[in-house]
Amino acid sequence: MPLKKRITYYYDEEVGNYNYGYNHPMKPFRMRMAHSLVAAYGLDKKMNVIRPTRASSLQMTRFHSDDYVDFLSRITPELVEQEPERTSVYLTVEDCPAFDGVFEFSSISAGGSIAGAKRINHGDSDIVINWAGGLHHAKKGAASGFCYINDIVLAILELLRYHQRVMYLDIDVHHGDGVEEAFYTTDRVMSVSFHKYGDFFPGTGHLEDIGVAKGKGYAVNVPLRDGIDDESYRSIFQPVMRMVMERFRPGAIVMQCGTDSLSGDRIGCFNLSMKGHAACVEFMKSFNVPLFCLGGGGYTIRNVARTWAYETSVLLGEELDPVLPYNDYYDFYGPEFRLEVPASNMENTNSREYLEKIMACIGDQLRDIPHAPSVLMQEVPRDWPDDSDAEVDDDVMDRLPETKVTRRQRDARVVPLVEPYESESDDDEPAAEQGFAAYRHTGTATRPARAPHQSVAK
Repeated sequence: MPLKKRITYYYDEEVGNYNYGYNHPMKPFRMRMAHSLVAAYGLDKKMNVIRPTRASSLQMTRFHSDDYVDFLSRITPELVEQEPERTSVYLTVEDCPAFDGVFEFSSISAGGSIAGAKRINHGDSDIVINWAGGLHHAKKGAASGFCYINDIVLAILELLRYHQRVMYLDIDVHHGDGVEEAFYTTDRVMSVSFHKYGDFFPGTGHLEDIGVAKGKGYAVNVPLRDGIDDESYRSIFQPVMRMVMERFRPGAIVMQCGTDSLSGDRIGCFNLSMKGHAACVEFMKSFNVPLFCLGGGGYTIRNVARTWAYETSVLLGEELDPVLPYNDYYDFYGPEFRLEVPASNMENTNSREYLEKIMACIGDQLRDIPHAPSVLMQEVPRDWPDDSDAEVDDDVMDRLPETKVTRRQRDARVVPLVEPYESESDDDEPAAEQGFAAYRHTGTATRPARAPHQSVAK
């Protein structure tokens, strides 16, 4: 009988208090709903639940530029009006507004991801969950795509201190561009993203974008089309991930579990059921490699909550009653009141031939990289201080890796290296239909021009 896995789950109840704005589709309240379901099913009693210490500015600057973190720590809605030109350097106000508490919200997300990576490094947990994390679009010196601080890059940088190779896997409907850029020239991080490609934000993630320099071959992009269903997704996900795991052999996996790839998402255009999405999590768990599961996108919040609660049970190996237990937000789940997100009759525009062509190209790409590459490990610097101490001495900072990130021509802003919202009703979706065209579409179906990349990891 296999040993029961040690699972740590990060949650800060205050994360649900923050509000991007009345008409904004990103609703941090979804994390509170998900946790309420987790607790109602009794899953919190079967894992180590920790309230994370919030990340400090100093910790954030392991990846982000000092001036951007300083700006984010001081910005308020009032300052946006007073300093519109400076604000425009760091924020696209429609997608990434300067809402009250934006820095505190970001510090909760990043704090859980940094702490979770440390638990894996120290051998304290086999699986870590931080549904408040997974903000994969944030750049070194600018917010992007509803994301302000890239907690994923911070977690991977922490994992690289102890692990030769770390794999990043992204099943959000949007390409994981911020993470890919950060590690585009290193062979120590393999980034794998399954996403909608074309006239869709962020417009990156072409099949031929495979990394450069030492990182050539270590970025794997799986560009998908509208309407992909469970069977088609499984038919490409499992073979690709088997090839990646066999070739790269990571010491740890970071998995972004954005739920905007679910059927019926307000912004997404895929047709995955809850169980189809969760099957990806279960498949990666089966490799018995330390696994860090993060949140991400997801804009039909009752389905976000259902799915992350269900995926928590999958990671725990627990069966759940499909009839939802009573919880604080029970009325949100009517009229079915069931733990399910079914697929629809949406057309699947991903032909078998198209998916087989992608798999063949990725197979060729992976055959060109060394099998389980041997990389030179540098001396491991002392840990960040314990969670009770937010100060970091200069000696530690001097020995951290240089954190320069890429700059692509499409994103000139990048600096080099509450209660439920009234608009949640399905009958009232101004956010999805009006103000966020940039996040749905890029306005062009062409591949953006590539620029030289410089990775944050050596």
